[in-house]
Amino acid sequence: MSQTVDRALSILPLLAEGPADLGKVAERLGVHKSTALRLLRTLHEHGMVYRQSDQRYRLGARLIALAQEAMENLDIRGIAHPHLVRLNEQCGHTVHLAVYEEDEVLYIDKVESRYPVRMYSRIGKPVAITVAAVAKLLLADLPEHERRALAEQLDYPMYTSRSTPNAPAFLRELDKVREQGWATDLGGHEESINCVAAPIRGADGRVVAAMSVSAPNVVVTADELLTLLPLVRRTADAISGEYSGRTPTKGTP
Repeated sequence: MSQTVDRALSILPLLAEGPADLGKVAERLGVHKSTALRLLRTLHEHGMVYRQSDQRYRLGARLIALAQEAMENLDIRGIAHPHLVRLNEQCGHTVHLAVYEEDEVLYIDKVESRYPVRMYSRIGKPVAITVAAVAKLLLADLPEHERRALAEQLDYPMYTSRSTPNAPAFLRELDKVREQGWATDLGGHEESINCVAAPIRGADGRVVAAMSVSAPNVVVTADELLTLLPLVRRTADAISGEYSGRTPTKGTP
């Protein structure tokens, strides 16, 4: 029975590459056409595959609908939270999780620093979109025309001398973030606060959220905070793997 299930499931990634006829399916599975046909018929009955008029098979609408429903029901905050807590235990600093919704970047989770000096950020509060590290990651992943359109309509308040001054500078920063795969805010919003951030990606590789570690200068310098970047990226990768289903549920390394 397990071999039959394994063979049936092996058909799905094959058809994800494009429609295939019975012969191709049988060849890929290494089975007789009659065996492949039985598997395809069963999958067809459940809406997992669809037989076209040219007798080739493709993925069925039911499978696509189930995948969409599963994605909509995934709770990125619930998946990420244990990893954020673990990271906070390791480094001691404030950890944030943020998403991009309706032209705003919002904090959806926060684990407080163990140090007496704490940040005033709140869950549900929009971030300073032109300077925040998490915002840079989320916006850098947008298609180019969307990035440019958004950059042109934003205001650019000079919170500090290190704030992003205008749209061209913001777009250059987003290009840099997109290329390197991580982001920083080194005194751009508050002179005394530094932040490093990494993206959380879904199964399609797109950025679905961003997480960060922030700390004031009185606790660690910007250079000291940057040494945590590998740990932050490993945590983000672990969350990405669990969210996308690429890896089993387990602790952050």
